[in-house]
Parts: sequence; structure tokens; C-alpha cells
Amino acid sequence: MSRLENLQQQLITLFGEQAKITLSTDEITLEVASEQWQSTCQRLRDEPGLNFETCIDLCGVDYSTYGAGRVGETPAGAVVPQARFAVVAHLLSLKHNWRMRVRTYATHAEFPVLDSLVEVWPAVNWFEREAFDLFGIVFEGHPDLRRILTDYGFIGHPFRKDFPVYGNVEMRYDPEQGRVVYQPVTIEPREVIPRVIREDGYGVGR
Repeated sequence: MSRLENLQQQLITLFGEQAKITLSTDEITLEVASEQWQSTCQRLRDEPGLNFETCIDLCGVDYSTYGAGRVGETPAGAVVPQARFAVVAHLLSLKHNWRMRVRTYATHAEFPVLDSLVEVWPAVNWFEREAFDLFGIVFEGHPDLRRILTDYGFIGHPFRKDFPVYGNVEMRYDPEQGRVVYQPVTIEPREVIPRVIREDGYGVGR
């Protein structure tokens, strides 16, 4: 039995045969319901046979356009989104030298909310702030949930699929007012299609 198969079996033993566990491209993913998000992660940390004491990354995902334009059958192991917004945590066990991914979905697309994992892994503090800033996912119980990458007066969440490419507003320094001001975007939307221009005979005899 390989290391990943061993990990998969331990997860099945802990969470039961009905647990949604996938092993694809040498990666294990455990998908859990939003109400079990925090408790499941704590079990992954505390269970001696798993011992995922470190969360090396946490990010938000917007699945609103997932699979659009796909031709043919869905690849084996592909994600089948249960809701628009998801949060994914990547875990590491230094003791056992293995990694896994945990995914959950926020049930409400208009106002996505999940429990914070700061009490489980304090290192996710800034990761959750980033997911809040870029995707608008609210983490209940977070000690300081505020924007971390965009400006404090920023409107919207720029990693959402429906966010305008050019944004909603732009800012500039106004010398007359002596301060930074916000104004509507002045860039005219345009479609830029790259063209490849090569001289005649390119690549011939070279």
C-alpha cells in the first residue's frame, strides 16, 4: 500500500465510508459540509494517525463559470461544485510527511459565510483575510477580519468572476484638494486580441 493509499484508508476509518474523499493525480482531497468545516479540521490536526499540525495555505474559489465551454466528458477526478463559493485548505503533517487538501462550500452565494479556522491553525489569519478581501467570504470568529491587499475604501471583491476587469473606480492624487480622490473608471472597455505577425518563410531552412 502506497503512502497516499494509507492516508486515504485512515481518512475513511476516521470519517466513514460515506466521506467524500478523492485520490487523483497523486493528491487527496476531503470535501466536507460547511457546518462540519471547523470540527473536521480540528480532528485532522489532533488525530495521532493524521497529525496535520500545519495549514500551509487557504484560499477562496469562485466556481460561477466552472466548466463553461467544456467539450466532451468531465475528466475523472474533476471537481463538481456544490455551490458558487468554496474555501480550500492545504494541510501538511511534518510528523508523517504527507499532505492533503480539504474543501468546503459556503451555502449562500449572496453572502458566503464559514467558520474561521484561526483557533485550529493561527497561521490562517492572513489567508482568511485575503479570501475575505478578494472573494467576499466572511469567516465567523476571525479576530480581525478586514481587507489586506486592496485599499480600505475599495468597492467589491476583485477575484469574483463577475467583477469588472477594469474595476469600478480609480483613484488619483488631486493637487487642488491636496488628497487622493476616487472617481469613476476612465478607461474605455476594449477587447484586445493578440496577433502573431511573422515574416514570410519564417522557420523555413532554420
